[in-house]
Amino acid sequence: MVRPLMTDTVFLAQKALPADAGDIAVADDLLDTLKAHEDGCVGMAANMIGVNKAIIVFDNDGTPCEMFNPVIVYRKGLYLAEEGCLSLQGQRRARRHRTIKMQWQDRQMQTHVRNFTGWTAQIIQHEVDHCSGILI
Repeated sequence: MVRPLMTDTVFLAQKALPADAGDIAVADDLLDTLKAHEDGCVGMAANMIGVNKAIIVFDNDGTPCEMFNPVIVYRKGLYLAEEGCLSLQGQRRARRHRTIKMQWQDRQMQTHVRNFTGWTAQIIQHEVDHCSGILI
């Protein structure tokens, strides 16, 4: 189901609660909402649809991906980026890393670890910031 976008910065600034297998419907709604905004959006976190859980979805070179309880465990190659956000107006500067190593869980709560680089890494970092209550 496509959900309305959350723009309340007080809500968005909260640290997300851990996600579990009971939150699969939230991931489904996030994927539907991302698809509905695909013309101007490449990633979303659950708080952007009003759910305070650590779940992100993003476009990985044309393939929609989801992560439950995502954690960046390694960062390399700091740079400054200009980013926008569906929940906020305008563009803002953000510090990002060219390479990140992620740890997360899938829908079956199985843990995965993988490196991401470039644009995909930037998207993930933006969404993980949302889970930490960090607004660009």
